[in-house]
Amino acid sequence: MSIPLIQRPASARVLHALLFEGIAVLLCAPILAWLLDKSLVHLGLLTAAFSAVAMVWNLVFNLAFDRLQRRLGFTRGLGIRLLHAFCFEGGLVIMLVPLAAWWLSIGLLEALLLDLGLLLFFLPYTLAFNWLYDLGYAAWRKRTDNPCQAH
Repeated sequence: MSIPLIQRPASARVLHALLFEGIAVLLCAPILAWLLDKSLVHLGLLTAAFSAVAMVWNLVFNLAFDRLQRRLGFTRGLGIRLLHAFCFEGGLVIMLVPLAAWWLSIGLLEALLLDLGLLLFFLPYTLAFNWLYDLGYAAWRKRTDNPCQAH
């Protein structure tokens, strides 16, 4: 199912980033603490740092993606959503691997492997979250742009 081009204000992208990262931290911190046998506080701080980097990236990337969509006029079908998810996550890999290596005192290769494991979670999460967010945003816009008239 494709969702037509919808102009989004920056405030909608701020909400998008906050929801995306908030849900991700709530899911990832306890799972990573358990998998890596580290304290929840230690991994909670790392996921919070990851989240801060990812939130800034999320805003920058999605504002640029929206601008590209306005310029080229494409719709967000499955192919575009897959491209969006891969590009978004690829940018994060470049930024987060060195942070993970430093924080966990591991090598870059180990940090890359950890990040690839996270990528296996975040690719479908990113795809699903963005699709659901767009559906919800479109429904909200439809409801607020065409208020029900009293009979």
